[in-house]
Amino acid sequence: MPVGITAGRTDNRRVSDEKDDKTGTPATPAGPRPEPIRFFGTTWVNHDGGYAARRAAVAAGSLAAAAVSCLVLRFAYEGLEIAAIGGLATVLVVVMFAVCSALAFRHTWDGFSKRPEPDRQASLRGLLAIGFVGSLLAYFLRTLTEAPGEKLYREEHEAAREQYERRAARRAGNPSKRKRKG
Repeated sequence: MPVGITAGRTDNRRVSDEKDDKTGTPATPAGPRPEPIRFFGTTWVNHDGGYAARRAAVAAGSLAAAAVSCLVLRFAYEGLEIAAIGGLATVLVVVMFAVCSALAFRHTWDGFSKRPEPDRQASLRGLLAIGFVGSLLAYFLRTLTEAPGEKLYREEHEAAREQYERRAARRAGNPSKRKRKG
C-alpha cells in the first residue's frame, strides 16, 4: 500500500489532502503511521494520552499476572505431591517449568529489540506457553523503562519517516536536475 494512503480507501487522495472541517489543517499528517503497541496504541510516539499511566498499569498487571501464575504453579506442584508420583517426576516437572520460563524470558526480552523470525516463533510456541511466567516477568521488567518494543518500533518508524521524506524531496525537486532513465 502506498505511503500516505489509508487501508480500505477506494480513491487515491493522500490523507494529507483531507482537511479538518474546523481548522482547515490536514486531518492527519502525511507519511508513514506508527505501528500500535499492545496496551499503548500509538501513545508511545509522543508519550501522550496517558502513556505513563498505561506503563504503570501494564507493569502492575504483568507483575500481578506473574504472581497469580506462580500461585497456580504452586497448586500444581502440591497436586503432584498429593498424587505421590515420585520425587524424580516432581523434580523433572519443576526443572521443566524453570528452564522453559528462563527460555521464554530470553525470547520475549530479545523480541523487544528485534523482530522474531516467524518460523522460529511458531516452533517455540509450546515452549513459550509452558514458560509463560518468564514472558510475564520480561514484560514487567521492560515496562519499567519503556513500552515493550518501543525502541524497536521507534527505530523502524524513524527509518520509514526518513525514507518518506527523501522520496518527497526527490518528487518536489527540480525536474530538470533529475537523472534520465535509459
